Amino acid sequence: MDAVLDFVVNEDTIPVDVSTTLKHFINKLDECSRNSIKRCKERSLDEASQLLRKISEKQLQCLEEKHLLPLIRLLVAMQIQMFNMSIASRKLDQMLQQLAKVNRLLVFQEIKQHLCSIVEKDQALSIRDLQIACMFLEDSSIGRELWREACPSLLNKVAALFPVILEQEGLRNGPLCYQAVKVCLQVFQLLPGEVASLMLQKDQESLAVQTILQFLLDIILGQCSNRDTRLLAGTTVAMLINTVPETAEGGAAAWSLLHISQSEPWPLCVGGLQAQCIARGQDGVDRLAVCRGLLTCCTRDILVCPADTAKTCLLLDGLFPVVSALCEEKLDCHYYVFEVLTMWLKRVKECQAKVWEVTGAPLLADDSSLRQELIQVIWNNAESPVEGVSEFVRSAFCLLLEIYDMDCKHFGDTQKNLHISLLWRITKLPWEAKAKYAPLCSLLPYVGTDKVLEQYPELPNHLLRCLSTNHLSPCASELYRCLIQQQRQELCEAVNQDALPLESDLASQWAKRWWPTLLEALTSDVTLLQTNSSNYLLPCTLRVFPSAMEPLLATLDPAKSGHLHAWACVMSAHRAAYGGSPWALGSVSALETLRLALGCVDDKVRLAALNLLCCSPKTKEAPGPEELSTMRTFIPQNLNSESSPFRQHLQAGVKRFLVRIRDSCLARLRGRKGKRDDTSLTEEMEMALHQGVGFVDWLSQLPLSYLAPGHSYQRKKTVLLLLSAVLETCTDTWSPEKKKGQPPINMASLFDWARQRGLWDFFSRSKQLVLIGCLEDSTNEIRELSAGLLLRFFPASFSEDITAVLFGRAEQLLCSPRVPEAQIGALIIKVLLQKSGGQSHVPWLDSRINYVSSGDSKAYTLVGYLLKKLQQHYLTATDDVMLAAKTKSIHGILTALERCILEVPRTLSDVIDYRVTIDILVLLEKISLLLLGVLYGDLEACADDRDLLPSFCDMGNAITSLIGQGAQEEGDEGVLLSQEHSLVLTFCWVSLKEIGIFLGSLVERILSEAKPTESYLTLEDLKRASKVFKNILLKCRHWGAVEGCCVGFTRFCASLLSSSDPEHRDIPSHMLKQGLEMLRSPRSTSVTRRAAGLPMLILCVVSAEEASKTRPLLAHSIHTLLDTAWAPLPHDWDQTLDLPQVCAVHTLQALVRGSGLGMAVLQFAPAMTILSLTLLSSPCWAMRNAALQLYSALCSRMLGQRSGGEEGSTQHGMSPSAFFAHYPALQPFLLGELRKAAGDLQGPSGQAWLRLHPSLYPVLTLLAKLQRGVQDHTGTLSDFLNPLLQLAASPIYSVRVVTSKALVAMTPPSQYMSTLLRLTEELPEPHHPGCHNRLHGQLLQITALLDTGLCTDSSPPDALCEVVGRVESRLWLVTGAQCCPLVCGAYLGVAGLLRARCSQGFLHQLIGLLLSELHSPNHRLQVGVASFHQNAIHFLCAEPRWACQLWGSFSTENSDLRLSLVSWAAERHRWSGIGIQKELLTALQANLKEALLAQSVEYRRTYLSALVEVMTPVSDPTLSPELVPSLPEGSAMLECLELLLGALEGCRGGPEFLSQALCAASLLLSQSFQISLLPRWCSLLEVHRAPEAPQSLRMACAWALCLAGAPLLTPKLRERSPLPVFSTRLDILNRLINTGLYLLQDENQQVRMKAADFASTLCHARKGGEEKSVYLMQVNQALPFLLELLLEECWDSPGTLEVLLSHLPQSDVSFVVKEARDSGCTSLYEQDEVNVFAEPSVMSACMLPYLLQLAEKYKVSSVMEERLGVWARENVTDLLENLRICKDLYPDGTLDLAWLTFLMDSGFHGAVCGLLVRATFLLRLLEISDDLRALGDPKNLRRDIQEVHSVLGQNGCQLPSLQL
Repeated sequence: MDAVLDFVVNEDTIPVDVSTTLKHFINKLDECSRNSIKRCKERSLDEASQLLRKISEKQLQCLEEKHLLPLIRLLVAMQIQMFNMSIASRKLDQMLQQLAKVNRLLVFQEIKQHLCSIVEKDQALSIRDLQIACMFLEDSSIGRELWREACPSLLNKVAALFPVILEQEGLRNGPLCYQAVKVCLQVFQLLPGEVASLMLQKDQESLAVQTILQFLLDIILGQCSNRDTRLLAGTTVAMLINTVPETAEGGAAAWSLLHISQSEPWPLCVGGLQAQCIARGQDGVDRLAVCRGLLTCCTRDILVCPADTAKTCLLLDGLFPVVSALCEEKLDCHYYVFEVLTMWLKRVKECQAKVWEVTGAPLLADDSSLRQELIQVIWNNAESPVEGVSEFVRSAFCLLLEIYDMDCKHFGDTQKNLHISLLWRITKLPWEAKAKYAPLCSLLPYVGTDKVLEQYPELPNHLLRCLSTNHLSPCASELYRCLIQQQRQELCEAVNQDALPLESDLASQWAKRWWPTLLEALTSDVTLLQTNSSNYLLPCTLRVFPSAMEPLLATLDPAKSGHLHAWACVMSAHRAAYGGSPWALGSVSALETLRLALGCVDDKVRLAALNLLCCSPKTKEAPGPEELSTMRTFIPQNLNSESSPFRQHLQAGVKRFLVRIRDSCLARLRGRKGKRDDTSLTEEMEMALHQGVGFVDWLSQLPLSYLAPGHSYQRKKTVLLLLSAVLETCTDTWSPEKKKGQPPINMASLFDWARQRGLWDFFSRSKQLVLIGCLEDSTNEIRELSAGLLLRFFPASFSEDITAVLFGRAEQLLCSPRVPEAQIGALIIKVLLQKSGGQSHVPWLDSRINYVSSGDSKAYTLVGYLLKKLQQHYLTATDDVMLAAKTKSIHGILTALERCILEVPRTLSDVIDYRVTIDILVLLEKISLLLLGVLYGDLEACADDRDLLPSFCDMGNAITSLIGQGAQEEGDEGVLLSQEHSLVLTFCWVSLKEIGIFLGSLVERILSEAKPTESYLTLEDLKRASKVFKNILLKCRHWGAVEGCCVGFTRFCASLLSSSDPEHRDIPSHMLKQGLEMLRSPRSTSVTRRAAGLPMLILCVVSAEEASKTRPLLAHSIHTLLDTAWAPLPHDWDQTLDLPQVCAVHTLQALVRGSGLGMAVLQFAPAMTILSLTLLSSPCWAMRNAALQLYSALCSRMLGQRSGGEEGSTQHGMSPSAFFAHYPALQPFLLGELRKAAGDLQGPSGQAWLRLHPSLYPVLTLLAKLQRGVQDHTGTLSDFLNPLLQLAASPIYSVRVVTSKALVAMTPPSQYMSTLLRLTEELPEPHHPGCHNRLHGQLLQITALLDTGLCTDSSPPDALCEVVGRVESRLWLVTGAQCCPLVCGAYLGVAGLLRARCSQGFLHQLIGLLLSELHSPNHRLQVGVASFHQNAIHFLCAEPRWACQLWGSFSTENSDLRLSLVSWAAERHRWSGIGIQKELLTALQANLKEALLAQSVEYRRTYLSALVEVMTPVSDPTLSPELVPSLPEGSAMLECLELLLGALEGCRGGPEFLSQALCAASLLLSQSFQISLLPRWCSLLEVHRAPEAPQSLRMACAWALCLAGAPLLTPKLRERSPLPVFSTRLDILNRLINTGLYLLQDENQQVRMKAADFASTLCHARKGGEEKSVYLMQVNQALPFLLELLLEECWDSPGTLEVLLSHLPQSDVSFVVKEARDSGCTSLYEQDEVNVFAEPSVMSACMLPYLLQLAEKYKVSSVMEERLGVWARENVTDLLENLRICKDLYPDGTLDLAWLTFLMDSGFHGAVCGLLVRATFLLRLLEISDDLRALGDPKNLRRDIQEVHSVLGQNGCQLPSLQL
């Protein structure tokens, strides 16, 4: 490269301009070759190509051959170098073509020379040769022309290569074979003429093609196990058939190729070529490869080529039977099978006209078997769990409809019965079926929206349900989009073509059909529904119907719940689609609504409003001044959100806003250059530029003061994301990993403009120090984000003082026993290595080592230093493990090595040679043996090859012995581990984990990046490494070590299994063989419990297999494990020892749960399911336990994972038909298990016998999880109904319950009513009671069927009336004649579901019986009585009059009935406004004292909960100032209050009871206005608001503020019952506001939000309550509101100053400095803060304005003057002294370790903030008061404050701005 550059530059004959351009061109090529990142290479080539195009063809023709030749050679060399980068090769080819226009011969000669070197060399072709050949065929037009001439030579070389490949297993299954097949494919595809001519010849060249054909067929037939290679070989053979000149010969060859599944040998003729086909097995891949190839490559003439008989063609009669059979088989390549099905349908569609000519009939006629088969295949696989299959099924369905439509048009079929039948079938699927919606989208254009909604009226409701479900929302959104697009198309087609309909008319038509649905979704309380509708439905609605905005906005009232979010979503969606600012509308109401939305307590509302601010269809639309000022207000108030999605959306919104600023500013800069004469316009541009650039500068400064220690994780994460957005958007840093979002080319001009005005100093030293401080954050995310910003955007190297201090700090941290601190040290080391710039040596490292070779790189030197440190730590551990655990940790050095070698670009190539590799391997082996010996207690025993497997007890005893506690008596053993024990255990397991991860990743990288000539790892080295993994996995029981080691071991095995060296591949196979042998041999200790490593060893090996192969190791492992598990138990088996059978089942479970295997294990699922269910009957407990765990894992894998809280839900499940279609072997087995259990139930006398069937409940559970409501078109499920109906008589309660659920899942909807009629008919008459268990089970089944069946519209009214009549006739089931409470309760459940359809007479009888039963005394204890009573109460209380009757006699009821009543009242929310609220309240108040004195804790707690629910006004006490009727005055209520307050003051009861007591006392206090009790109540709030208090009590404090605090402070209520003494009122107000301030800083988000409700209510009351509802403000707005209220109402209160100062951190800097200097690592784990959400620094900045306002009141009141003066005099000395200490701490221009320690200390930062706020407050007092001037000079104090603030900020301690 340099030689070419020198030649071009120094050549005098080349014109200067051409020479300059060529110089830049060559520099770009050099930049491309030096860069290792693909995207960077492509970018450099783009720029080089642009430079070359600047040189005209005429100028290039002036260049002599000696000038062109070096350039051509350079480009060709680079093209060969980048053979594996298609885009880069094509760009280089374009440059060569440009040079070829000048001298074509020279270019051709140079490329031909390289091609000849490939085909003329004596050695066999290498994989690199093949890749270069492919590149010149595919990506080089010049190379393709040259290959056309050399085609015979190339084919001869490839033909000679195939025998070499197929002889060795590693080669034929590796990349070399694949590449050879790929070369053949490209030759056959791109050079068909040359290949065809060779096929006609009878010479050596023809023999080469025939040889290639034979080898390709051998590969297809199974000689190669790589599936991708076999599929490609099938495509290659088909491409060869395509080159046959005669269509008939090609067709015959294709027909012959379909005999691939024959077991007997058969010949294949392709043109003049012949090959022999010998099948090696039937795995389906051979047929798949052939079909795929023929469908991909063959021409239409070949595909419709008939066979021997007429009216047949290859496509229909040859290919389809094979493809259909493949779809029915359960292969592990289902994805490719359905890809082929889709391809077949595409080719049928292409060839349909020719097929009609052959067949003379429609393809998909009503009686067509082809149509039936296709529909059945599509239907059976619509719910396939295999990833990607469902998408192909949908494509196949679409193609089927298109083919059918073409059939109908061609043959004049207007009935189109297929559409109607498909629509009916689709609509009958349950809404939970995901397979319902995609076919409906496809069918919609053919039947129209009216027909769909007419036949499917529940569709809008079902769409809303889907949008409330995560996995169904995408398909529901897509269906809605298709519906409204189709509706618009139909509306436009319905009108006159000359006059298009108005958009408003179209929108009104949309509104008639969809407006209620969309409005319900947008305003829903269901978060997921609201989010999905606003993200998906709303944007597409406004795109399809632009005028739909008007009807939507017309119905929205921002004061209503949910409407504010909907308004913001509608506005933002409209603006995103069509532009326009909200301020441009000029609507005051719109701006006010936007302001409310930006300050709403709901995150979703604020994000929607933010999106409205930031979005725009044009990035050049500049934000206006209002938008900029609004964003300046909004962003600081939203930095501490706990929601990660909120933070991500905030960053995305701000980034869009910044892009608008950037692009508009760049546009103005370009515009200014073109309009220099227009001065006024320039001034306007300058102002707009200043506004935009100023906002960016403000946003870049904002994060700095929030990144100091002491701020919450949420705030740090948010500001780092915002800083990242600024740097990504407003700098010219190019990011190679991103496809989009790169900075504009002219970004530098805007950056320079800003820097000239002193703005955008993004990379100053102070900012750098702030981010360096974040490297020691306690959370990994903050550390990594900060390191990423430092490395990506900041200068390439640190200053020397920073580097030296950071390295010293990293050395300390790497030795720390604390894992996070060691990780911090490793991160700093990595950052230092990357920040060492272009230096070959680094001074900070040279001083630490004695050997520095002049040729060694900085990375090599650093790795050598780390290895030396690791050796020292190992030697220390060898001598004294305790000392090493405390002061010389190993895991820190290991992490640093891993991060430096593997994560820093180009370090591996600079560092690794054979010596270093061996040093690392030997050291890791020694350390692992040492650590395992420590855990085992015997170093020598661990070093040999014996499989010693220490138990948990052995490990504990070894560590105890090590720390000298082995002689301790057993009785003195503690439950918790000692500090020393934890240190040693952590030291061992974390180091072993890091060894596994590092070793596996290192081997993977070395093997993947090593050149063929280099060998850094020999076979013995790899075996040595495998032994390290084996030792860790099998000799360490700690799950953390095993899990971490598995990560590295999987990478290790994957790199070996993908190697072309068979000896490398044998290592994992041998380890697997050893593991399986070890598993099958009985052992004395356990190795397969869930925290052990043998199952993980096997899992790692099989997970490492390539997915493109047939996974032979997985199949072998599972078959071996199944055989082992099926083996009978020995006669003398020992329960205390692990059995091989148990080990095998545990290992199978690990394989099923392993995420690395994905769906590969599903082909073995039936066999494992049968095994697990069978082993549940084993006499061995361990076997049963293992089998149950395996079965659970299988169910999760087969049915799909469920999200949390959806246990038992079937919405993610698979329908029974689809389940048994995918797992056909399970149907007869499960049915047999049910029949066996049902048959054993029936005894001789008709009673059910208790015979245990351990597999019964699991089988029923599996069936119950299947998706219900799916029609059974095959009739395969009918056999399940009888056993399930019989199992209703099971003596086991849980079996009866799950049987009812299984019955619903297995019963098609069409049989719901017939089954109900059968069950109700079997209900016994009074004189024939029968079996109670059977009766209970039947009632449960009736309940389950009704619960599901009543939701559908398929129930015939007459049949349902018959069911109701039969249920009414069995009223005796709830009378005393039926003595089983469970049966009574079940009957009541049935009656409850049918209540609306029952006669009034029946209901009166039933209610009378229930009341009689509830009031009758119960003399004996019965199972189910309490449940029946609870159900009866729920049934009765559903009607107000019966509820009033029950509650009217509350005091006379028994204790159990009262508990049931109050439980019912407590369960229901929102009692306010309900008719029976008064009756409930009267009863609860009258019996309150008795309840508080009751002995039952449950009754007291439930009673208070019911009282709170009933008394709480409206749905939320903050939503209305209305109150329930005031309580009667009297001593009883006072006594109740006293009892409640006494219990709270004495903490009598648990947190839950005390929480309810506090809420109840607050409600009673707010109604009774007992002023004397308010101080006690305030004191309780102050006690229980503390961060140390239980969360439930802190939440109760927030509720108490809302329930009583807000009403007491409301002006109307103060007038109604004024506080007697003004000072008392101020004191109460002061204390309540202070409590609110504390709760707004609470750790729990719900507590903070409830405290914000309190502030919102006060704000609403102060406005006079004009709005209908309370506006709930954000937490960060509630805090300043309370402070403003405090100063407005209580500025002269004695406690106001104390309240403000109490929220400031302590300002004793001297104490904090001393603590920071003396602090050290005293424990293994760092003590967490009591309240991690509290931020003293933020509160300091928040309090300062209000302290200054309070200072302004100095002269207003003499009392205030005295109070503030006293404070000033008492604190001035300490404040001045601490300011002096701060000034003495400044570093002398360079960073030192002491100052870095202060920067990392949260206490120091908080103390300085508190000090500066207090000093500023004092300064203001000194400036106002002449009397206080004697305390100090205000000017000097101001100077000191400014100096401290400025210098600390410049040195990395960024502080909030001060209002000086």
